Amino acid sequence: MNKVVFDTNVYVSALGFGGTPDQLLEMATGPGRQFILYASTDILKEIMKVLGSEKFQFSVEVIADAISVIDDAADIINPGIRLKVFKHGPDNRILECAVKAKADYIVSGDKHLRALKEYKGIRSITPAKFLKLLEK
Repeated sequence: MNKVVFDTNVYVSALGFGGTPDQLLEMATGPGRQFILYASTDILKEIMKVLGSEKFQFSVEVIADAISVIDDAADIINPGIRLKVFKHGPDNRILECAVKAKADYIVSGDKHLRALKEYKGIRSITPAKFLKLLEK
């Protein structure tokens, strides 16, 4: 079974807008789950920060519910490493989680992560491409 790390933007899209990211989040849960999803406490903190930001302004209750959904879907790990591949810290936190989890994929809409294409055998792909991969 594939091991996967979602970028923050995938979670935000899933929780706020639905579509393919939401479909993928649902595919990570329950007895019929199609891949193992990993997240870290740093990723959860970033999700809370983004959801509570001026741009989204989610309430504290909605953010707590969102984190609960993610906690149910993902195995939360502590990477215990710090990488400096990107200038932008949150992108590094995604890589750290993926390296620790020995992930097969990082699913992201972020151009920086997608431009990396592969890091230590971990492929970076869009939510749409990952969904197509699962449908094969």
